[in-house]
Amino acid sequence: MKKILILIAVLAMGFAVNGTEVWVNLASPDGRLVAQINPQGESYALWYDGTLLFDGFLSPLKRIQNGKEVSTMTVRKTTRRTVDETIASPFTRQATMRNHYNEMTFHMKEGFSVVFRVYNEGFAYRYQWEGKPGLVKEETIDYDFDDDWLVTAAYVTNFDSTNHNSQYSSSFENQYVTLPLSQLDPRRLCFLPLLVHHPSGLKICLTESSLCDYPGTYFKVYGRKGLLGEHAPLPKRVEQGGHNNLQLLVKERETYIAEMDKTKHFPWRITMVAESSAALAMNNMSYLLAEPSRVEDISWIKPGKVAWDWWNNWNIGGVDFKAGVNNDTYKHYIDFASRYGIEYVILDEGWAVNKQADLFQVVPEIDLPMLVNYAKERNVGIILWAGYYAFERDMEKVCKHYSEMGVKGFKVDFMDRDDQLVTDFYRRTAEMCAKYHLVVDFHGAFKPAGLNRTYPNVLNFEGVFGLEQMKWAPSTVDQMKYDTEIPFIRQAAGPMDYTQGAMHNSAKGCYSPCWSEPMSQGTRCHQLALYIVLESPLNMLCDSPTNYDREPDYTRFVAGIPTVWDDTRVLQGEVGEYIVTARRKGSTWYIGGITNWTPRDVEVDIQECVNVLMREWANADAAKADTSRQGSLSIKIELYTDGANAHRKGSDYRHENNELRNINSKKGADSNSEFNNQNSKLQIHMAPGGGFVVKITAE
Repeated sequence: MKKILILIAVLAMGFAVNGTEVWVNLASPDGRLVAQINPQGESYALWYDGTLLFDGFLSPLKRIQNGKEVSTMTVRKTTRRTVDETIASPFTRQATMRNHYNEMTFHMKEGFSVVFRVYNEGFAYRYQWEGKPGLVKEETIDYDFDDDWLVTAAYVTNFDSTNHNSQYSSSFENQYVTLPLSQLDPRRLCFLPLLVHHPSGLKICLTESSLCDYPGTYFKVYGRKGLLGEHAPLPKRVEQGGHNNLQLLVKERETYIAEMDKTKHFPWRITMVAESSAALAMNNMSYLLAEPSRVEDISWIKPGKVAWDWWNNWNIGGVDFKAGVNNDTYKHYIDFASRYGIEYVILDEGWAVNKQADLFQVVPEIDLPMLVNYAKERNVGIILWAGYYAFERDMEKVCKHYSEMGVKGFKVDFMDRDDQLVTDFYRRTAEMCAKYHLVVDFHGAFKPAGLNRTYPNVLNFEGVFGLEQMKWAPSTVDQMKYDTEIPFIRQAAGPMDYTQGAMHNSAKGCYSPCWSEPMSQGTRCHQLALYIVLESPLNMLCDSPTNYDREPDYTRFVAGIPTVWDDTRVLQGEVGEYIVTARRKGSTWYIGGITNWTPRDVEVDIQECVNVLMREWANADAAKADTSRQGSLSIKIELYTDGANAHRKGSDYRHENNELRNINSKKGADSNSEFNNQNSKLQIHMAPGGGFVVKITAE
């Protein structure tokens, strides 16, 4: 029998349904994905179109109550339900999402439940704790695959073979390895999400959601074909230290992983299942399985672009003052943002006195109230960088003080853990910032796990090997391959602060790390396309205003790209090779594509994008009875593509504008056929490490 053991850690041994041993089936709404559970036989299996993806067994959750270790569980009753609803999904890849699943819940006599859900796109389960407070000693999550399958995963970087606990401190930034399971290092932990390549071609992505006040999950390989889950034990003693004394370093840990309150939802354990890479890149389960929003009024939450100082090292030229962390420099950044309609300027590390972990000690070179007012007069918001401990120690005082000053949000950095103390810090930070109308960007952070739905003011997360790495990464690093992996794997968990926008772009073989004047790998159009391919509601322009001002038309185009969308469609792609993504905001589509170091020719059919715009135009005419608009519809197409010499000069690109002949909007459905007669298929060449962007606008 094929096996993938998911030690779901819940159902009791010897469980019977109606007094007999049975298989209980739970199918997806379309019937293609089926979870089979045999509680008495402790067996579990997941099937897709009749193909066994994995099977395993069910085991008890180890917990401590009244000082005693308990693992017995007895099923009291089983309930089922089906949900089919449309939920609002603000500040994401689409305005609404369909939440359609079948659910089965096993209610235990011991005071908790286990819930199973099957979507068309995957399977998930979680525990719901309803009993007395207790301790969770261990939760077992165990995948034992049928064979030595390929897996794409990222190790934690803090590896000390003499100290296993060192791996629980991680910034969750590393490139992926793709290896047979047997070739993963059994000593090292991998963080989520990770991707399993089923021999049939199916993609199986593992992650979690609704992670709050509970440790995050790691995996390590065991044997030649198994993955075993692991959680960081609860910190027992922490000390201030680390980067500029802004972290809390764990010096001692408990023998258990979590302390449970009277009512507690465990995280959802998610298995995404997709027939193709493109389908995987469109999976919404992480967001759908999160707790609904606890912020009633979200009208004050404003996503957008950010002029960022740290990556370009405050390197501006052509001015008559010394650039750095000072008022003149930040007024220059604010003026730059105002000229291009960029919503925010961030003051990264350096505005507060170094090594004090005190956000009320502002360096004398900065007059923060003056800068906030100067920015407000120019319709620009200020976001402040904050180290973890500095924010933790004075959280409400900091939020209240800077909100009243007019600051719009915080970039909180260097948590570098995901044990129960830190995941609870995320929740408290989100809640406190929402109270004072502040947006949040988490850095030094684990992957998104649903918090951005529960608290929509949390706009972004790092947890990615982003462009900042190009300040120091050696030339052996293959960032182009990584860029074509993360839309399918890391982004399955949610948005990422990759911090794209480099203006110094290096063709293959030309990259070298540089702290003060950094460059990207790949072409300029690759950087540009990342604004469409990657999801970042709070999105950086990482380079210097001086470099952007040299190309004002290009910069205006970048600044005008939305950061949240009404509709998203991944048109084509393969993990680690390339991706083409289309996104719509209002009456404008953007299509972005990137490739790895392999040059690539792609055919992009814009037919459906244009048809959507035409239908919206016709519907608006009909609703408004606006005869003045009826007659013709102009479709304008703007393209940025790799230049003829982009293979040797990464910054070389071509910019062109086209216009489709007028389309009669009175024709309704017939207008589509008129466009069909035109050439809707764009033939686009991407240089090595290249990319492209197409903008389609109805006027």
